[in-house]
Amino acid sequence: MNAGAEIDDDARYMDAAIALARRGLGATAPNPAVGALVVRDGVIMGRGATRPGGRPHAETVALMDAGEAARGATLYVTLEPCSHYGVTPPCARAVVDAGVARVVSALEDPDPRVAGRGHAILREAGVAVRVGVGAAAAQRANLGHILRVSAGRPMVTLKLAETADGYAAGGPHDPRLMITGLAANNRAQMMRASHDAIMVGVGTALADDPLMTVRLPGLEARKPLRVVLDSGLRLPLRSRLVATARECPVLVVCAPDAPQDAERALIEAGVDVARSARGADGALDLHGALALLAARGITRVFSEGGPGVAAQLIAQDLADEVALFTAQKPLGREGVASLAPAARARLSDGAHYRLTQDASAGADRLRLWERVF
Repeated sequence: MNAGAEIDDDARYMDAAIALARRGLGATAPNPAVGALVVRDGVIMGRGATRPGGRPHAETVALMDAGEAARGATLYVTLEPCSHYGVTPPCARAVVDAGVARVVSALEDPDPRVAGRGHAILREAGVAVRVGVGAAAAQRANLGHILRVSAGRPMVTLKLAETADGYAAGGPHDPRLMITGLAANNRAQMMRASHDAIMVGVGTALADDPLMTVRLPGLEARKPLRVVLDSGLRLPLRSRLVATARECPVLVVCAPDAPQDAERALIEAGVDVARSARGADGALDLHGALALLAARGITRVFSEGGPGVAAQLIAQDLADEVALFTAQKPLGREGVASLAPAARARLSDGAHYRLTQDASAGADRLRLWERVF
């Protein structure tokens, strides 16, 4: 095989490994969702993805799947094999012990416990190592892990739905708007399932009384942590979130001066409560709230918190991905704008965001932006 063909094969197999890894998004925290393939003589001998809960790691699963066929093979892995002893031995050692001849790795792991040492272990053992194939796609798939270990916060996907004339809700006394159709709603449910936590502000919780669960056949086991940003602990005990807290976890993040009696009542109902600092504007500091989630092992947050939280996330460069569903039908009167003018302008600014998708979701339109790093 010539060098050019080998490089093309590397890209092709890495694409497949990244697709395998993405299936685990939302199920592997606090560990990253990694994919791995064992390939020998052009045949995939073993496949592996990080198992739910974060262990065993993808490399271990793929090597076990390949068995003796791993000897002399190439391992494709979407993130550097770990080099430290934790609950399980280092994956880099397992790769060496399996007799793998070559490793193609998409990214060096920024986790200080690894940070190149996994690749070094492989090279010292005589394993050929190539790093960087599929790096851009692997970085997006691993962004939650990368930000958690490098910036102390999870990645955030901001999801919004708006009418054709740009409103997320009607007037103060209007009933809740059903903005998007079935296809868009199912797409949003899939997005929920690929995150560790779903987050809203208390205003959304009070106005909509949401359930914030994954409701798609086959995904019943996915139970992301439901997070409410509620500085004053106004979440009613009769809300659906509190009523179902013992079935699907709920965390309320409040300010240091929130009422102690309200905290006790929520805890008695099965809700977890954590206190975080206020920002200069008196609202909860989003950096602090996200750091609190990262400390709990959360790597990916799906924010459905409404226009207020959305504007703050975008303004503070905390919305790493933005999904905007737009319906065909206008509201036709004054309502609550889905995005403040400044937030919408920032989304359109190529220095901050890049539009990566503009497509139909049934009768609705879906646009996806990625934050520029």
